[in-house]
Amino acid sequence: MDLFLVRLVFVLVVAVACFFLQPFNLSAQIDAGVGLLIGTAVIIFEWRLRLASLTRLIGAAVGSVLGILGAYLFTLVLRNSLPVSHTLSFLQILIMLLMAYVGLVVGANKGDLLNLAALGGLFGGEKQGKKSHKILDTSVIIDGRISDIAETGFLDGVIVIPQFVLRELQMVADSADSMKRNRGRRGLDILQKLQKVASLNIQIVENDFPAVREVDLKLIELAKVYEGKIVTNDFNLNKVAQLQGVEVLNINELANALKPIVLPGEIMHVFILKEGKEFNQGVAYLDDGTMVVVDNARKAIGKTIDVSVTSVLQTTAGKMIFGKWDERTMPKEPGTRPESRPPQSATDLRKPQPVALEHPAE
Repeated sequence: MDLFLVRLVFVLVVAVACFFLQPFNLSAQIDAGVGLLIGTAVIIFEWRLRLASLTRLIGAAVGSVLGILGAYLFTLVLRNSLPVSHTLSFLQILIMLLMAYVGLVVGANKGDLLNLAALGGLFGGEKQGKKSHKILDTSVIIDGRISDIAETGFLDGVIVIPQFVLRELQMVADSADSMKRNRGRRGLDILQKLQKVASLNIQIVENDFPAVREVDLKLIELAKVYEGKIVTNDFNLNKVAQLQGVEVLNINELANALKPIVLPGEIMHVFILKEGKEFNQGVAYLDDGTMVVVDNARKAIGKTIDVSVTSVLQTTAGKMIFGKWDERTMPKEPGTRPESRPPQSATDLRKPQPVALEHPAE
């Protein structure tokens, strides 16, 4: 409440000062309105600064100073090249604003990489965002579902895209194989889509580990440096990272967790697509890709049947549903003839056959 009063007093002081001083050579009321807008803008800027971390503030300050220094060097060149005029003054102001803005934005973006806790002393109390970095793997970028997850707001922290992952994507996109080339281009399109999500903080880092050749191992080393998590759908990378103590966010595990729960005894309406591995089995697939293995369904290939669920097997690679089909529940097709009795053998013909009496004994 006290802070709100201080802000209100500040805005009123700016408005009153503009009303009496009229710095914009307008009417007193219009100058007061302009002063009110300026005071409100300052309060909004201060409110946004309070939400920023100390590392971002330091990065923004350093970037702004470097940008202004670069702008000053540019203006020296322009001053010696162009005659004094309004155009020269405009170019000097424009370059100063441009360089200061670029330095501010880039410095704030790179400020999260600073580790102030290592300096100790005054900066030792700055809380670092532990494990707030999400490092994207090549496979999860090509998969494409990461963009849908990001748009829903379930991804927070800093999304880290290593430079060696970008090189691998570019190599796949330049492959002679059309399948690989399409997958690589899809991955690059997904990255462009992620950059357009306003709620994401995406950083492309230059960290590389020349002693490590495999990309998966480089991702693990990078995750150790940033104390972050690897986002992937690679089963082998998932296991190797967990063995080395690196946390992994597996997109496939998330997709499996979101699949509807099926209990034994439930009836499912499925289309038998192909033959199973075991004898007399049929295989069907749900809309989300879940495999359904049905016993006694080999005869129903190419048909839609009702299956009774017997068990559900959940693995890290996915979910499998096992069911059983009762052939007697299948409606008979119109025009089918009733089954004829098999012909009797010669031995059966020699046996005495019962004769129906016209007048049963009383």
